[in-house]
Amino acid sequence: MTDTLTLPQPDDWHVHLRDGAMLAAVAPFTAAQFARAIVMPNLREPVTTTALAAAYRDRVRAAAGPGFTPLMTAYLTDTTDAADLVAGHRDGVLTAVKLYPANATTNSAAGVTDIARVMPVLAAMADAGMPLLVHGEVTDAEVDIFDREAVFIDRVLSPLAERLPELRIVFEHITTADAAAFVADAGPNVAATITPHHLHHSRNALFAGGIRPHLYCLPVLKRERHRLALIAAATSGSPQFFLGTDSAPHAAYTKEAACGCAGIWNAPFALESYVAVFDAAGALDKLEGFASRHGPAFYGLPVNPDTVKLERAPTPVPDRIGDLVPFHAGETLAWRLVSPLLP
Repeated sequence: MTDTLTLPQPDDWHVHLRDGAMLAAVAPFTAAQFARAIVMPNLREPVTTTALAAAYRDRVRAAAGPGFTPLMTAYLTDTTDAADLVAGHRDGVLTAVKLYPANATTNSAAGVTDIARVMPVLAAMADAGMPLLVHGEVTDAEVDIFDREAVFIDRVLSPLAERLPELRIVFEHITTADAAAFVADAGPNVAATITPHHLHHSRNALFAGGIRPHLYCLPVLKRERHRLALIAAATSGSPQFFLGTDSAPHAAYTKEAACGCAGIWNAPFALESYVAVFDAAGALDKLEGFASRHGPAFYGLPVNPDTVKLERAPTPVPDRIGDLVPFHAGETLAWRLVSPLLP
């Protein structure tokens, strides 16, 4: 039995750090585990331009402290200036662009209303080698919420990949067997991130003993067969699948409400959470690729030179950290991050 693991320090290829006091509270937890992170742009006032991304990057750096590199994204809208995005990518400010279908998730009201409206922008991104990060759900009221990812693949993503095969696409926080199969069959220009919570839980967990608001996220948890398909994809060794926590903090009172916010804050014990899944699947030998190597390879970045160490040891997760409820609250995880130390 393997009792210790040493990995090149992983990166988080999908994280929400928010802004202001929340940014100051949560950024150190991400920086304690990850060397770099793709930072989502869906603030209350979305990060839609290179200039806004540069300013937000400065705030993230100040909150996270030295040694952490935020990789910035721009929020795609129907009126985005392609030249600004391409220039931002060329100048090293923007790593990627994020596509939110309008009203699909938190702070997405300004998102894209029709993919046809942004095709010129996407074509310019393809020419520049700039990745598109996709929240893959349709928002039509007549589509069942549990089917929105699969319908998005059929209506939007598959036609887009066929029309612009040179566009590099990351299908973020995938939740279904449909998405895992699409990515596996799509070729090297398409990849996906997978969260720890979608690996740990099916939708049954949302209703275990009552409504569990701290397990409510978007895209929502799906059936058990989809969870098992995600585990198979994550542990497959395929370079098209890599770590992205989708850590999305909300104060407890905003989740424990009549209309609770969507999002799970998993940053404090993210690596411990992932390693538990790979351990249970008998696939600890695949964790290094998923956590440390596949993401950098897709984004054309070097593997981090520093390492992290995990050991098999009981790790209690507190019920709360400040105003936030972490993923696995009240549980004891079987692995512990030894270095670098948590804040």
